[in-house]
This record gives sequence, structure tokens and C-alpha cells, in this order.
Amino acid sequence: MLGAAGPPSRGRAAGHARALVPLASAVALALAGCSAPAAAPGRDVVDLLQQDWGDVPGVTADGDGLRVTATGLGIVSQDGGDRQANPLLDLAGTHLVVDGDFTLGARFADVTADATWAVYDSPPVVADEFRIEPAGIRLTLDGDDLRIAVLDGAPQQDVTDPRPVLDQQVTVPGPAAEVSVRRSGELLEVASGGETLASAPLGGVFGSGELWFGLSSDEGTFRVASLTAAAPDGASLRTAGPAFEQAEPSPEGLQALAARTRPDLPIGAAVALGPLASDTDYAQQLIGEFGALTPENAMKPQALSPLPGVYTFEEADALLDVAESRGMAVHGHTIAFTEAMPRWMQELPTDSAEDRAASADALLGYVTTVVTHFRGRLASLDVVNEPFDVDQGTDLQQNVWYRTFGPDYPVVVSRAVHDADPDVAQFVNENGADVPGERQDALLDLVRRTNELGGYVDGVGLQAHVYDLGTDAISAEDLATTLDTFGAAGLQVRISENDVTDAEGADAQAEQYATVLTTCLGSPTCVAYTTWGVDDRYDWFVDDDGDLRQGHDLLFDDGHPTPALEALRRALGG
Repeated sequence: MLGAAGPPSRGRAAGHARALVPLASAVALALAGCSAPAAAPGRDVVDLLQQDWGDVPGVTADGDGLRVTATGLGIVSQDGGDRQANPLLDLAGTHLVVDGDFTLGARFADVTADATWAVYDSPPVVADEFRIEPAGIRLTLDGDDLRIAVLDGAPQQDVTDPRPVLDQQVTVPGPAAEVSVRRSGELLEVASGGETLASAPLGGVFGSGELWFGLSSDEGTFRVASLTAAAPDGASLRTAGPAFEQAEPSPEGLQALAARTRPDLPIGAAVALGPLASDTDYAQQLIGEFGALTPENAMKPQALSPLPGVYTFEEADALLDVAESRGMAVHGHTIAFTEAMPRWMQELPTDSAEDRAASADALLGYVTTVVTHFRGRLASLDVVNEPFDVDQGTDLQQNVWYRTFGPDYPVVVSRAVHDADPDVAQFVNENGADVPGERQDALLDLVRRTNELGGYVDGVGLQAHVYDLGTDAISAEDLATTLDTFGAAGLQVRISENDVTDAEGADAQAEQYATVLTTCLGSPTCVAYTTWGVDDRYDWFVDDDGDLRQGHDLLFDDGHPTPALEALRRALGG
């Protein structure tokens, strides 16, 4: 999963992300505090309020408009640093395809604190430790102040603190004052009450020809009474659905091949909704090749419950809807995890018995709510993720679950999951336990003890991250021994997050991929095989120096199959 720590030789930060795509060109939009701009004769006009916003957290229908409520969604640094905001876009609903100039307009009302309208030319990349901002524009209204922020999609010195190319604060007559932003060629103009407030060339913004919309508030609520898009004569504008709607399973895909040789084995990939909705290559790769998916980040605690008692299931539900529409199995990821926790969960008090009792209620309430929400939709679930220390040792991480319930917290979590959904298969997922050794022994002991004390764990997830073929390579002999070891203990094994570096060349990468899958195929203990991602186009991580780097670990590279994909096809008899 995103968040798996690689070996020191790789120097990969815990949250290696997926996706940075070059962005370019120009935009404009109109935000009207009182009324949407009138459409001139001959214009293409779209009423965006009539589109589907059901999968956007914090946005709900409100009569003939939309109500936007602050969710607190953010990416929380696990070292206690600042939170990076993570308001989501309308990914599974409707976006626009444009050619030429255009105008967007809105009318806001009942603004209690702040109101933000964002328009990007592609979805952002969301990892469990950072978010990569695409090119776009954000208008934030706070009282009489309007902040105009334009990003051009260029690489940032600090990906967690993106710096706009235009960041200007202007004053408007009031929260209900008309504000407009217009694109004319390469010029951006922001005006209110007939007076121009800002004007600048747009440069490298919106070269994709697509517009993706987001509505959010940091601290309050507001109502969107109208939201329209218009294109003048000579320009075109149309609505478009998500890319996954057009993707179809391939009769020669990996899952189709597996059905001929090992029909009980799901072949899956970790998936993000952003590229699945916006990238036709990615959507076809996933749905064409795979028969199962694991949400990369959309089911981690900070994505599901950013504030105490607040649940934002929309993005995860959208991914599950895609899976169900294509007959794909879903593996849930994850419940108890040291990383990717919202601030409220990290800071639960555990100093006294009274504190621990209250924190236990909060944590178990989270488990019950989440598992009950997804009940019947998940084939399996990581109930505990990466319990051991990040330095490849055997000590349990002393996270809030440990501090609240003690070293046997996996028992408590497993029981709570079983009470909420007795049919979901439970797994403990860990890195560095793919080959025999102390870490594997510790994982086996942890699962055995959990079940002896009344837990319901069915097996283990072996992540199979191969970041360095010199230190991380997995031999067929070692993996076969590992599978025999867990099988003898009555446990199942999922190859849960396989990815392999191409630093030693594409052939070596392909051979390692094939070794893992072939060994899995030959053992009844191995019940699932999943790669941690789909396309290197979306394979990004922050290195130890804080620099954004692209990985080359997956079965596709910028839309093209790699030799590793062909090696897996051969392993499956293709």
C-alpha cells in the first residue's frame, strides 16, 4: 500500500504516490455572487447543478441547488507536521470538455465562513502523505475578501506546500457581490461590479481541454444556487462522464487468463479514483486486465473519517460501484494502521485508564461504523496493516491502537470487524515478511496469538515490494517455503502489493514479477495476487530529500505494456 516503507537502499518515503501528468495552456471562469452570467445567443450552456455530485464528500442536494459543508478532509503528516488540505473533486460524476474560450458562473448564498470553487484540468494525485496539485484555479470567498490562486502544474519544490503562480487577495463589495473570471485567449480577468480586480496571462493552465470541478469549505457551509458553464460562438463545450464508463474486460486480460488455469485466484491492482475517472488508458488497463481491486487510499482512516463522528465514504463507494459494475472483487484496505490516521485519531488520549476507555469507545465506534457501511461489498479486508516497526524489525509499532488496547490490540480489532461483518475474510498485511526470517516468524506468531485469543484472522498479506533487486528479490524457493509455512498453520496468503523496480532492466523486472505470480499459482495457500498500482504514469514518491520522484515499478508505462505484463501473461498460460 501507499505507506509501505521501502528498504534503506531505496530511500522511499512511506507514501509513494501515483501520478503526475504534464499540464499546460489556459482558462477562465465566472463566479457570480448574485446571478449566473446570461448566455449570449448561440452559446453552448451547461447547467452544472443538474449533473451528478453524489460522490463528492461534503456536497449534498439542497432543493434546486447544492449545500457544501466542511469535511476536514486532509492529508496528515505522520511526524506531527502540518496538514495538507485534500478537498475532493467531482470525479465519478460529470466534467467538461472544452475547445476555446469559456465562462463558468456561480451564485453562492448563506456563506457562514469560507467558500471555495476549484477548477482543474485533471484530478490531483492523492497519496497517504501528500497531494500533487494539478494545473487549475481556486477562488476562495471569505467575507469581503476573494483569494485568487492559479497553479500551472509545474513541479513544486515542496509537494506538500504548492505555490501558485498567481496568488492575489482582492476585495469585493460583500459575500453576495458578483465576481466574474473570464478567459479570452490567453488572458484571465477577474472582475466585480463592472470593475476589473485582476488581469494576467494564464500560461500553462488547462492544456488538457478538460475541466474538473470541486466545491469545498474549510470551516463552514454555503449554498450553491446556480452553477453554469458557457462557450461563445466558435468554441465548443460538452459534458463527459468518467473514463471507466467506456472500459471493458479483455478476453485476453490477466484475469481472463487466470480463469483458465486457476479460476479461484483473483488478479488485482491497487486503484485510485482520480486516474480511473480521468485517464482512458488507465481505466482500460485496470478493467481490461484485472478482476479485483484494492483502494489505494480511499479506505484509509484519514480518508474515511477526517473529523470525529464525520464519515466521508463517497470516494470509496464510487470505487466499489465500479468494481461491482464489472464483477470485480474488492479487498478493503485498511482498518488499524499507524499511518494515514486523521489528527483526531492520532491524538486520542491514553495516559489514564479513563482516557483509554474513552479512546477505546472512539476507535471501536470507527471500526463498527466503517465495516458496517461496507458490509457485503468486500471479499476481504486488512484488519491490521503493517503492525511491525518500519526498520524491518519485529517490535510492534506503539501507535494509538497499541496504546489504547495493549499489544494484543489485533484481537480487539478482529473481533470488532467480525461482529460488524462475519463474512469478510480478515488479513494482517505486512512488508518484509515475504521470505523466511525473523520478521516472517513474528508475523506468524502475531496471527496465531490473535486467533488463540479469540480473533478471526484468515491469513496474511505479503506485500512483495521489490524496490532493490539486490536486497529485496524474492526467489521461488523462498516464497514456496513461505507459502508452505503459513499453509501448515492453517492460514491463507495474499500477495497483496507486488511491485518491482526496473533499475536492473526490464527483463530482470519481468522475471521477478513472473517468479512471484508463478509460485503463487502453484500453491493453494496463495488466494490472491495484487500489484500495487497500474501504470508508471501514476507512480510517484517523495525521496529522503523531499524531492518528488517517479517510480518505474508497474505493468504499464505511460499507457504501454511493459515486458513484466507479458511475463505475467505467459505465467498464466497466455
